[in-house]
Amino acid sequence: MKALLLCGLGLLAGAVTLRASDGVRWTLVRSRIAKEFPDVPQLATRELAAWLVDRQRQKPVLLDVRAAEEFAVSHLDGARRIDPDGTANQLDRGIAKDQPIVTYCSVGYRSSAFAARLRAAGYTRVQNLAGSIFAWANEDRPLVRGGKPATLVHPYSSLWSGMLKQERRAPLPKK
Repeated sequence: MKALLLCGLGLLAGAVTLRASDGVRWTLVRSRIAKEFPDVPQLATRELAAWLVDRQRQKPVLLDVRAAEEFAVSHLDGARRIDPDGTANQLDRGIAKDQPIVTYCSVGYRSSAFAARLRAAGYTRVQNLAGSIFAWANEDRPLVRGGKPATLVHPYSSLWSGMLKQERRAPLPKK
């Protein structure tokens, strides 16, 4: 069912052949995420960027809800990778139920699903990064790979790659 839904979202993303910066595809994807996960707060990229440099606020736990090969290309600095199909039990026992957590994936679907599971498990301050790493990268916000600055993002698939600026797309591995 999840694969079918992701495929359907991918078809929505590919239905309009416009530039990655075009708002139409993002509107379709974000509207689907809002419909599927109405109880998951969506945090704007500009709000997370401001939060990460605000020394007066407790830093959020950043959870990258993508596959290992996606995370290896780049991620937000300090993020922990979590399996997209995982459960709240994957989290370290040291993360308090009231600690701020921000989840992200490629466009926000997998991470919103994981955020919903965390909220159902009693985590009270969970938000999803709206547009996730694709929106973050498209806005030229900082990424890392192996602790060093990075510019490319794993495009998830050829279908979804159009959601990323061309100069931000890592090549897809040959299968």
